[in-house]
Amino acid sequence: MDGSFVEADGYKLFYVQAGSGPPILYVHGNTGSCRWFSKVMDLPGYRTLALDMPNFGRSSPLEGEPDIDRYADAVAGFMRALRLERPILAGHSLGGAVSISLAVRYPKLIRGLVLVDSAAPSGLVTPKEHYPVLEKMSADRALLSRALRGVTPTLTDEAFFESLVDDALLMARPAWVGHPRALEQFNYVGRCVAYDGPVLVLWGRKDAIVTEAMARETAKSFPRARLEVFDDVGHSVVAEDPGRFARALLDFAAGAN
Repeated sequence: MDGSFVEADGYKLFYVQAGSGPPILYVHGNTGSCRWFSKVMDLPGYRTLALDMPNFGRSSPLEGEPDIDRYADAVAGFMRALRLERPILAGHSLGGAVSISLAVRYPKLIRGLVLVDSAAPSGLVTPKEHYPVLEKMSADRALLSRALRGVTPTLTDEAFFESLVDDALLMARPAWVGHPRALEQFNYVGRCVAYDGPVLVLWGRKDAIVTEAMARETAKSFPRARLEVFDDVGHSVVAEDPGRFARALLDFAAGAN
């Protein structure tokens, strides 16, 4: 992917952008990269940006153990470095937890929050017996490919899918089990009321990771949130049905203030 690098709070962060207008900033999930949003970058009337967080893709590694709040701080640093004026923040999966952390701790930095198949404010627990498999994925492309197909069950663009697998293999080795630990420790229960801006929670009914109960918990945690359910997509509407995601995002952005 053609993109740029920016220095932000000691990290060299890779990002892509498109268009002009009020900003929308995309935050990817676990094993992700900015490429996950490549099909939703062209939104009429908006400047869209997507970054590789530290530990992911082409960006610098994160020193020490992965931590959701530290990722959120890195995203906030990215916003400052590019002088983004109150973007709409859209986070997917682990990136949803990162976006919750940023919104709650820095509520004035954003204009609205979109959470796509996001970890709930109470976190997300991965059974410990899965950890060895996760570590093996870091060097086993076939195993990783099968896992990603499970979270994108309706994605049919094979070339795009293979590029997502390629990017997943760029994730820093400590993050493969570090992210499940970080999500298990993530706990913003009772804290989300600190963000009183508009929130859109999107969830795919075929999601094999995030349950409907988690999505409803997320929506109920914010003062001004609504839940929209997509019956025929999985964990990643951004990749599986980008047109539907774009329409939902544009509708939300038009009313966000």
